[in-house]
Amino acid sequence: MTSVELAQASNAAVYASMITLTLAMVAFAVSFAAGRRRPAEANASQAAGVSSAVEGGGVSTALLTRDEPSVPLEPGRRSSNIAMSLTWLAFGLLLVGVVLRGVWAGRVPWGNMYEFSITGALGILAVYLGMSVRRDLRWLGLFVVIPTLLWLGLAVTVLYTEAAQLVPALKSYWLVIHVSAAIICFGAFTFSAATAGLSLARGRVERRQGTTDVTGWTSRMPTSERLQGLTNKVVAFSFPLWTFAVVAGAIWAENAWGRYWGWDPKETWAFITWVIFAAYLHARSTAGWRGSRASWIAVAGWVAFLINYFGVNIFVNSLHSYAGM
Repeated sequence: MTSVELAQASNAAVYASMITLTLAMVAFAVSFAAGRRRPAEANASQAAGVSSAVEGGGVSTALLTRDEPSVPLEPGRRSSNIAMSLTWLAFGLLLVGVVLRGVWAGRVPWGNMYEFSITGALGILAVYLGMSVRRDLRWLGLFVVIPTLLWLGLAVTVLYTEAAQLVPALKSYWLVIHVSAAIICFGAFTFSAATAGLSLARGRVERRQGTTDVTGWTSRMPTSERLQGLTNKVVAFSFPLWTFAVVAGAIWAENAWGRYWGWDPKETWAFITWVIFAAYLHARSTAGWRGSRASWIAVAGWVAFLINYFGVNIFVNSLHSYAGM
């Protein structure tokens, strides 16, 4: 394939992934609107059926056969299954788009903001789908697909640029080491921000209704305590990786500019992000700071990451300004 054909194929794959994600978003929305019956309700229905059969003088044969259609525990299960399949397909299409972009450029596709953005979107989907292999996260799909779609939309409309040769400072194997760790962290931080934000919404409803068995749209997700625990697990995984990314960036800076740390704006905001997530982990182990306070810190860490990415690259004159716009 010629360079023009590679570029067109890469762009087509990215757009195809966006269309697929849009369909997944609709399917997730249908599933989320349908909601799911909580286990307590299912047990109550089953107990009521057994009680009626016993009171009638014996166990009903309907309870022992499959003649009676069973009540589904999750009315939106079919839609959520379709949405998950579409999300996997979108992940594959986006992966093809990223790989073709790298083949077209003749290097790793992380030389400007457009390339990092489409790879960052790939990282969000990778973290979500990777975690969904071990646990049922269909209820979270809508809140992962929407920011991923927005991120890709921003990439193709505002940040898009043609592939170009890397500036001398980026021509290093540290580009692969440092940026790959940052991409995984971006996916994990976005995932944890979603679960932290949902835990804040769910916790507010629980406090207002005075129970964890709430009604309304937040009943379609786990309790705030479980959401906080999921957030903590993801941050506990990503924080050491972000620490590695910061250290690797310092070593790369010494090779490129002859100093490990110069308080360049991107270095400063990377450190601020590190401090915020360190504070989150400390808050999770401190009595009185668990719960909603810790969740707010997790969201603040994600915002700091975004400021580091957009603010420094676009609006600040920095050694790390590689927007390519």
